[in-house]
Amino acid sequence: MLDWFVVNLVCPCLGTVAFAVLFHVPNRFYVSCAAIGTWGWLIYCALLKPTSPAIASFAASLTVVLISRILTVRMKCPITMFVIPGIFPLIPGASVYYMAYDLVISETREAGQSGFLAVKIAFGIVFGIVSAVSIPREVFSGDYWRARRRKKNKDDWY
Repeated sequence: MLDWFVVNLVCPCLGTVAFAVLFHVPNRFYVSCAAIGTWGWLIYCALLKPTSPAIASFAASLTVVLISRILTVRMKCPITMFVIPGIFPLIPGASVYYMAYDLVISETREAGQSGFLAVKIAFGIVFGIVSAVSIPREVFSGDYWRARRRKKNKDDWY
């Protein structure tokens, strides 16, 4: 059990940092990218048994983008610095590989199943990204919540 947990912490962390290096993310963001990718993967693993892979991918990508939006406001950088490397552990590469393999060996039924699973996971990722990006940027700023609290306290006073 412990080795499974360590592997599921180290592999997405290293994979996310590797893609951050590949996409020329500045060095100061590597730790944040690693944390985002690892959190996304852990959410995916936690939800994989009780739900489908598509729903687990949706929740994980939603988590990745929400954390990315928070860090974007705090670190004053573009969201792509965190989202692009952070999503990579969730990409359905194995399903696409098995689809291509099954097509090569003429197992069309299994190829269709693997391809359909890959498409469902991809749509889950896309819907997670779209859902989180549609939230206004101000919501992720501390100033927004302080101003709301002040306004609420002012309204309660009268």
